Amino acid sequence: MLEKYLNLASKVAIFKGPRSLEIARKAIKAIHIQDKISKNPVLIKVNFITTKTWETGATTDPLLVEALVQEISRVNKEIAIVESDATLTQADNAAKATGILALCDKYGIQFSNLTKIKDKVTIKIPDSESIKQITIPRIILDSHIISAAKMKTHLDTTVTLGLKNMFGILPDKNKSKFHNKGISKVIVDINKVLKPVAIVIDGFVAMEGNGPVSGIPVKMDLVLSGIDPVSTDATASRIMGFDPHKIYHIRSCYEYGLGEIDSIQILGEKINNVKKKFKSA
Repeated sequence: MLEKYLNLASKVAIFKGPRSLEIARKAIKAIHIQDKISKNPVLIKVNFITTKTWETGATTDPLLVEALVQEISRVNKEIAIVESDATLTQADNAAKATGILALCDKYGIQFSNLTKIKDKVTIKIPDSESIKQITIPRIILDSHIISAAKMKTHLDTTVTLGLKNMFGILPDKNKSKFHNKGISKVIVDINKVLKPVAIVIDGFVAMEGNGPVSGIPVKMDLVLSGIDPVSTDATASRIMGFDPHKIYHIRSCYEYGLGEIDSIQILGEKINNVKKKFKSA
């Protein structure tokens, strides 16, 4: 099993096709996600920074989440979809507006607003760049986390993908205080102590320009997946026309040994065949 994990650690799958469960499932199956999620509950961390729906490029497509639920449930029935409140958006409202609550009803699974969970634990961050510790719901430590991210540009971090999506695990509603501490460094600190078992990036409709909320939708018809969060984000960044070495949180996570930035085996589509130069935020 360890050998299989190491062989997959720097592989990233890229699948292109019309928005469909089939394309999403192909990307998920390519990274053998079932091998890593059998022991603990599974939390699918979506990106719900706003109540805007998937076609705006702002939030995780419920179709991608449905594909994850279908594949995960083959080996594990303990599944929940999670998000925390943003400064201007309540996660429960976003879950309803984006169709996630309807999806939860369909499959009999729970949506959990991390901001409302009372049972929390504090984790110290070794060699922190910005924050010495984080306080998160205990369920995060007791579960497998899948980062179901969105392919977007971001005013402060250039891109928001799998690594940045983990920032939303912090239950604090006032997230601006972390931006004031240097958001890119905070992202690095979080990913030092919380590593998802898989990253699946929704690129069916991405966002360029004034992201992460008010940018321009970009129809990419892509889903990316990987086990290594740095490799997955580096690959997505290259598809978007950005050099991951010049994106602070991706480069720093690589330098801390959290994943690979260059030695990546691409499965499926070639980067050059699907890349597009995104407008920066």
